[in-house]
Amino acid sequence: MFLLVGLGNPGQKYAGNRHNIGFMLIDQLIDELGAITISKPAFKGELYKAKNLLLLKPHTFMNLSGESVVSVANYYKIDNDAIAVAHDELDIPLGSIRLKIGGGSGGHNGIKSIDSHIGNDYIRLRLGIGRPEHKSAVTGYVLGDFAKEQTPCLEKILETATKIAQDLPHSDLPEIRQKYQLKQPICS
Repeated sequence: MFLLVGLGNPGQKYAGNRHNIGFMLIDQLIDELGAITISKPAFKGELYKAKNLLLLKPHTFMNLSGESVVSVANYYKIDNDAIAVAHDELDIPLGSIRLKIGGGSGGHNGIKSIDSHIGNDYIRLRLGIGRPEHKSAVTGYVLGDFAKEQTPCLEKILETATKIAQDLPHSDLPEIRQKYQLKQPICS
């Protein structure tokens, strides 16, 4: 079993936020794979299954995402090498995707929470959203919606990330990086 977690905040109010790009990816995978819900209250989120892939949208709000992840990982006895977390990434530009294992949180509260519950040796599917001009604008930026002119790029990111997510259980990271040419931006 492989667990893919998409980070975001629950509720319609946050649906189009940059911070919710992980939820957007999970929603796209649910539709594309015809995943079925297997949620339980103890999971503190929406859990779906498609073949050997579990798809999780924590409902704990971003800062407590680790509670949901550890609950599902423990229930299904999933080791960290079979967990990937898709999240927004300020440190890479919109249109770029990066994969890595471990590392620091980069100030991302969802990643901090997961690290505190399961450690940091899981796969990170980092979906670039870019950074605002001023550091003081970060909170408003991540909790803001994607601009209308960014929609075509967002669609390309989600399309590629959906393919990557389906390859993660079966391929190693160097293979995936090469296959999707992740050194290059998807859109510019």
